[in-house]
Amino acid sequence: MKINKFFKRLTNWELWNFFVLYAPISPVWFWYCLRSRSFWFFSSSNPTITFGGFEGEGKKEMYDQLPPHLVPRTIYITPDLSFEEVLQRMTDAGFTYPFIVKPDVGMKGILFRKIETEDQLRKYHERIPVEYIIQDLVEYPVEVSVFYYRFPDQQKGVVSGFIHKELLQVKGDGVSTLQQLIAEHPRAKFRMAEMEHRHGHRFDRVLDKEEIFFLSYAGNHNRGAQFTNLHQEIDGRMHEVFDELSHYTKYFYYGRYDIKTTSIEDLKAGENFLILEYNGCGAEPNHIYDCGMSLRQAYAEILKHWKALYRISRYNHKNGTPYWPFKKGWRFLKQARKHFTMLEKYD
Repeated sequence: MKINKFFKRLTNWELWNFFVLYAPISPVWFWYCLRSRSFWFFSSSNPTITFGGFEGEGKKEMYDQLPPHLVPRTIYITPDLSFEEVLQRMTDAGFTYPFIVKPDVGMKGILFRKIETEDQLRKYHERIPVEYIIQDLVEYPVEVSVFYYRFPDQQKGVVSGFIHKELLQVKGDGVSTLQQLIAEHPRAKFRMAEMEHRHGHRFDRVLDKEEIFFLSYAGNHNRGAQFTNLHQEIDGRMHEVFDELSHYTKYFYYGRYDIKTTSIEDLKAGENFLILEYNGCGAEPNHIYDCGMSLRQAYAEILKHWKALYRISRYNHKNGTPYWPFKKGWRFLKQARKHFTMLEKYD
C-alpha cells in the first residue's frame, strides 16, 4: 500500500511538493528579477497591498479595499482580550453560532476553523497566539475561485481562471468508520497524518448512510479541496463583474478572488455573491489542478501568469510605485515565514 502511494505521488505532478513542482521553471522567475533589477519585482503589482500580496499581508487591508456589501461580516480579535470581552464583541456585532475563525495574517487554511459552540471558541481563543478574525459562515451553496489580472494602462482585464471548489469530505455508508472512509478516499488517504491530527479522536465513529462529513472547511488545494475547471463559463458578463471590482480601488491588478455565490449565473450577473478573500501576486493559478492538464500545459499556464505579473509590476514601477528594497523585502519575508511556521505548530 505504501509503495502504491509513493508511485502515485511520483507520477501525479499535482501531488508534488511545491518546490519540486516549480523548480524546473524557476529560472524564468529569476530572469524577471534580473530584467527588473529587483529581487522583489512583484512588490509593485498591487500598490495598495503590502508586498503586492505576495505573502504576509493581513486580511483587513484587503477587506478594507473591497466593496463593503461584498465582504462577509467580520470582526478582529487580539489574543490579549479576555474571553468575556470576545463574547461581548460578538454580541455587539450580532454574531451567532456557527461562524468562521482564521488568523488575520494566514495562508493555506492554517488555523481555519468552523466554530459551533462557545466551548470551541474558548479553546480557539486560548490557543491562538495572534490576531484572528470572526467572520460569518457564508451559506451560499457554490464556492469558486476566479483568477483575474488587468494591465494598468488598460480598462479591461482578463479572467484567466475559473474553478468550482468542493471541500474535502467523505460520505458515510452506515458500516465503515471515519478512519476507513478516509483511507479509501482518493485524496484524503494521502493526508492521513493530518487527518489523524484533526479527526483522530473520532476515527472510530461510523457515519450514517449518505451522511457527509467535512474533513476540512478550507477550500484550497493545500487542504485537499477538489477543483472543477469552469473555463467554458467565462464570458463577457463575467469580465464586466471583475473589471468593475478591479476599478473599485483602481489598484487591484493581479490576483485571485475566492467567492461563495448562489449560482454561476448570479455571479455573472453581479448578484448574490460574497468575496471570502482576495489573494494578490502570491496567488497560484489554481485552475491548473484537477482539470486534466499535463505537466507541460500546467507550466505554460503558470508562465503566462508570471509574464503578466512582470508586465504589470514593471509598468507600475515606471509610473511611481517603487520596488521594495532588497533588505526590506528580505526582512519582511523572513518575518512572514517565521510567523507561518509558528502558526503551523498551533494548527
